[in-house]
Formats: sequence, C-alpha cells, structure tokens
Amino acid sequence: MASNGLLSTYSLCSDAAGVAGNIFAIVLFVSPIPTFRRIIRNRSTEQFSGLPYIYSLLNCLICLWYGLPVVTPGIILVATVNSIGAIFQLVYILIFIICAEKARKVKMLGLLLGVFALFSVIILVSMKLFDSSSRQLFVGYLSVASLISMFASPLFIINLVIKTKSVEYMPFYLSLSTFLMSLSFLAYGMLKHDPFISVPNGVGSILGIVQLALYTYYSRFAGEESTEPLVSYA
Repeated sequence: MASNGLLSTYSLCSDAAGVAGNIFAIVLFVSPIPTFRRIIRNRSTEQFSGLPYIYSLLNCLICLWYGLPVVTPGIILVATVNSIGAIFQLVYILIFIICAEKARKVKMLGLLLGVFALFSVIILVSMKLFDSSSRQLFVGYLSVASLISMFASPLFIINLVIKTKSVEYMPFYLSLSTFLMSLSFLAYGMLKHDPFISVPNGVGSILGIVQLALYTYYSRFAGEESTEPLVSYA
C-alpha cells in the first residue's frame, strides 16, 4: 500500500510539472499576437522575419511526434504542448504569407511546404526503418537537436543586451515564462527519466537564469520598453 501511495504521489508530481510546463509554454505561444495584430492592421509584414515561426513550427512538430504514444508512451503532456504550439505557429505563418509582398509570400510558402515535407519524411523513416525502442532514440535525438538549435535566439538576445546595455529587447515576463517553462519540463523529464526532455530543458533553464540575471543588472540603467520579442518558443 505504501509503495502504491508513493507511486501515486510520484505520478502526480510529474503530471503537475508537465501541466505547469504547458501553461508557461502557452504564454510564450501567445506573445507574438501584438505583432501579428500590427501586421493585419497594416496589411504588411514590414521588416519582421517569418523564419522564427518556420523554425518553431518544425520544432513543435518533431517534439509532438516524439511525445505521441507510438514513439514514446507515457509523456502525452509533451505532445499536447507541442500540438498547441504547432497550431499557433501555423496560424502566424499563414497570416504572414497572406500579408507579405509577393517575393516573401512565395519564399514563406516554399519554406512551409518544406517543413511539412521534412516532417513527413521523419514520420515515414521512423515508422518504416525502426522498431519501437530504436524509434524513440531516433526521434529523441532529432528533438534534442531541434530544441538546442532554438537556443540560438536566446543567445542572440543575451549578446544584444550585453552589447547595448539595455533590456529593451528582453521583456521580463517573457524571460520569466521561458525560464519557468524550461524548469517545469526539466522536472518533468527527470521524473519521467527521459534525458531527451530533461537535457535540452536543463540548458534552457540555465539560459533563462542568465537572462533574468542580465535583466536584473541592466534594468537599473534604463526602463524596459515594449518591443517585438526576439525569442522563439520551443
């Protein structure tokens, strides 16, 4: 009975960490909404780049595939958060395509089709060439590579803050949400004994701490301004 109670508590803690990660991730997913309101209002993408949303869509699709029971049983909360993220990224990309000038419209449409083609190949290869255990390893390594590549954006922001000595491009609540999301999924991955979740989110947690420390230090010199967030969500 005691062991059953312990397992129940353990399962509850892991589920709570996963749900918290989902909630903080949704905060990140909705953060570009003001930017896309501006794009819709002006019927122009101006100087905004659509590439972060392309990268984020591919990342969400790969991590969604990893979280499905056919690849990794027992981590459905990874699938839920990335399915929500994929929907948000797809909507952003479609708005971008509709409002962009012709050359950028064609480029973004090509990249979007490329993402779907690549994701289809990943599904086909993982299902046809790997058994259940090796499939998890194959998709797991792809998800880690995808997540770590997404850390290029926080590193760019950190470098920008240090160079400009300004937190203008690093809103506090966005940095806090990124840190809390990474920390939640770090705990979730550790409780699930899944290094493909815990390792990249451990790196994300460290970067989140660095961002918050930089914000605390540099916000003393200038007030934060409301700007386009320069982060991508994983």
